[in-house]
Amino acid sequence: MLRYRLLTGTLLAVGLAAELVADAPLTPYFPILFALAMLCGVVTCSELVALLPAEHRPDRSAVVPGVLGVLASNWYAPVFSPATGPWPPVVVTFALVVLAAFLHELYHYRGPGNVVVRLAMTTWVVAYLGLLPSFLLKLRWFDGDPTHTGWLLMLVIFVPKCGDIGAYFTGRLIGRTPFSPLISPKKTWEGFFGGVALSALTAVGIDAVVPIFRHGPVEAVAFGVVVGTAGVLGDLAESLVKRDGGAKDASRRLPGFGGLLDVMDSILFAAPVAYLWLARN
Repeated sequence: MLRYRLLTGTLLAVGLAAELVADAPLTPYFPILFALAMLCGVVTCSELVALLPAEHRPDRSAVVPGVLGVLASNWYAPVFSPATGPWPPVVVTFALVVLAAFLHELYHYRGPGNVVVRLAMTTWVVAYLGLLPSFLLKLRWFDGDPTHTGWLLMLVIFVPKCGDIGAYFTGRLIGRTPFSPLISPKKTWEGFFGGVALSALTAVGIDAVVPIFRHGPVEAVAFGVVVGTAGVLGDLAESLVKRDGGAKDASRRLPGFGGLLDVMDSILFAAPVAYLWLARN
């Protein structure tokens, strides 16, 4: 398990770095990032829907296009209409997806059942896998410098993921005190603090290579602690969904990790927090 986790994690990190380098000359289109976002949207949506109870499960034909539409809307402003502002296309697309979900249920209605629950599930899945990743994608056009924004993406991805690594190894070595025994029995407080510490060190290390924070290492440590904690909560939130669905992993696509959703869960919660932090700098 550990060998597969290290190998898969290394390949994912190398692949991410390669994507950021290859896409840099293609600003503002970033086609490789677009393709990667669409792929992740399809895979994670499939994994999440499969975790939900069959009677409440939203129709994939409704939810997958909704997630992809929200993700794709992030490209509208920087590519076609910079004056529009970064967020209106995303908000409008999300609103249209909610309206489309109602129309889908109206068309397929055959009598009382689980319509309201399916509508709620559709809206939640699109928000979880469409809106939350949008905070990460928006960083690619943050200041017009593709090299700098590439480092911002690496910062927001690696801080929570290195926190996952720190929590995993610290928990294995010295973990004794359960963190959330009902939701994720293997998580410990020792692992939590080890993970947050490595998140802070990761933020300091990246800031040392490419200065990002106005207040230097002190702010980098604070960023790492806050965003690393958000990542832990994101991991715990996905564990809650899996626990409720009676599954250990979202899937078995990635050896040592489970599914793609198991890899992205911490990033989904970390991205909005990191975006708001970086936007004030």
